[in-house]
Amino acid sequence: MQSLSRRQFLASTAAVGAASVLLPLITPRAAQAAAPTLIRADTRIIDVAGRAAKVFGLVQPDGTPGLTMSAADGFQVRLENALDAPTLIHWHGLTPPFGQDGVPDLPQPLLKPGQSYDYGFPVATPGTHWMHAHTLQEQQLLAAPLIVTDPTEEGVDEQPVVVLFHDFSFKTPEELLAGLTGPAPATGNGGTAAQSMSGMSGMDMSGGQDVAMPMDVNDIEYDAYLANDRTLDDPQVFTVEQNGTVRLRLINGATATAFWIDTGALEGEAIAVDGNPIVPRRGRRFPLAMGQRIDIRLSIPRKRGAWPILAQREAGIQRTGFVLATKGGNVKRMATTGDQARPAIDLSFEARLSAAKPLAERAADVNDPVELGGVMQGYSWTLNGKTWGNRQPISVRKGERVELTMRNTSMMGHPMHLHGHHFQVVAIDGRRFAGPVRDTVWVPPTRAVTIAFDASNPGTWALHCHHLYHMATGMMTVVDYTA
Repeated sequence: MQSLSRRQFLASTAAVGAASVLLPLITPRAAQAAAPTLIRADTRIIDVAGRAAKVFGLVQPDGTPGLTMSAADGFQVRLENALDAPTLIHWHGLTPPFGQDGVPDLPQPLLKPGQSYDYGFPVATPGTHWMHAHTLQEQQLLAAPLIVTDPTEEGVDEQPVVVLFHDFSFKTPEELLAGLTGPAPATGNGGTAAQSMSGMSGMDMSGGQDVAMPMDVNDIEYDAYLANDRTLDDPQVFTVEQNGTVRLRLINGATATAFWIDTGALEGEAIAVDGNPIVPRRGRRFPLAMGQRIDIRLSIPRKRGAWPILAQREAGIQRTGFVLATKGGNVKRMATTGDQARPAIDLSFEARLSAAKPLAERAADVNDPVELGGVMQGYSWTLNGKTWGNRQPISVRKGERVELTMRNTSMMGHPMHLHGHHFQVVAIDGRRFAGPVRDTVWVPPTRAVTIAFDASNPGTWALHCHHLYHMATGMMTVVDYTA
């Protein structure tokens, strides 16, 4: 990651404006019907712990990061590539028709510098979503919130607070990848992160690797962890009202870090995951894997005050976060590390979740196994024993109810994401239950998670681990079917 001096950073702030502040913007329906909303892939300058860094971003012409729109208006967006390298953006959480999903060469090619493309399709699922590059550019913060409001909730008296978490390094993603694998291929910033890597010597866990080896959790030590581009020693402070209601819309846009969300003194009520409503669950600590989102409703006390909301790295002490504060609330300085490490994320929270709008009850037509394999030595990651370069597609037929049982035989957890669909978690380790509807599910080492979805959106859809470097070294295949 290119770094700038403090003087260069200060000289550049006029150009980047308020790009580090995430504020919702709702485009008027009449204007949106007349022309697509422009979102630009561009460069930005942010301050990370006193150092300036040049990163990427997805911003509107006025500098507003990301998009907020009503589901009633549909998705009418023009993506413009203002970078000096090819790029493409995936609309994570939406279910577009095949060809508008934003995965390079599935089937859309990368946009060259200066090119633009108009997307248009209905929005089936309002909620907290996001958008990001499906290349190594994701590590360089080419990501932003994508909030789709529900027309039936217009007039609800609650304040939205949108926060995107990320892990940050001053190294380039190619350097980070080379540190895991050895020399990286000459893909450049625009190279697809899903390409298979040559020269890998890792062996699948089911092929004789010692399964008693200790679990691996965090394989990259980052320079900082960010919440809306800011570290915890300079957090974003959201002004809230006494006795008001806040809806946190939290997005884990980190490439290789899962977090524990801690609401501290405020008990929260989880009301949605991955943009889909759940039967509310109260608590103060919530897991959030890479690619996942969670909506948490909070009640602000009838007094002045300031309440930190923290995101601490699993199995580590590093943390980031933001602050909710009333007028006159005393915002205290916070350390970027906690007092003690949090455990690795497991499935205990997942097992307690229930979908508010579950799939219709129906017997599965297909139940395919998907083995999640790989090793740290050689850093090779596989699905059903194969990397992306020699992938074995999962073939289904339109109209089928499909179940996939993902069994993790590796020693790292994997956030598994299916494009083009929302699925319901229907079993953990073979125990059936009516779990949440999601698009990304965490599968810890030695565990199995079964998901169910209806094959109602024909195409060739990516299924992959949302740990960027697992995907980059092969952990991706496709679910394939035609009309």
